[in-house]
Amino acid sequence: MFDHCLYFNTTALARVLEREWTKAFKPFGLTPSQAFMLRVVLQRPGLRQSELADAMAISRSTTTRTLDGLQKMALLERRNTGIDGRQSQIEPTARAVALHAQLDAASGEVTRRMKRELGLAHFDDTVSKVRSTRSTLG
Repeated sequence: MFDHCLYFNTTALARVLEREWTKAFKPFGLTPSQAFMLRVVLQRPGLRQSELADAMAISRSTTTRTLDGLQKMALLERRNTGIDGRQSQIEPTARAVALHAQLDAASGEVTRRMKRELGLAHFDDTVSKVRSTRSTLG
């Protein structure tokens, strides 16, 4: 019935992927959204919240909620930029830095498994087409 429906098929795929990433990050007590955001902060410390929202392709309010959760877990800190009181820089804590390699390894394992199951060419082609579609429609 929905064989040619972009919404149905991408949403169904998103649910499958959500389950996989949830399993990968559960040992860290993180949701996939939290883990991916933390990985961005670890890769690019000092980002402003608006830059983080752009990097994650999410709204500022969603960014705020996710940051609040990570801050409560003592995985990041918001620091005043000194330029604009409404903006803060996001910095990982030492606890987050200690998890960096483990988070990357957990993520890498899921990606390797998916590449094996789909085949490298199909995996790369799918990611490329999804990114292009998101960019075109977004």
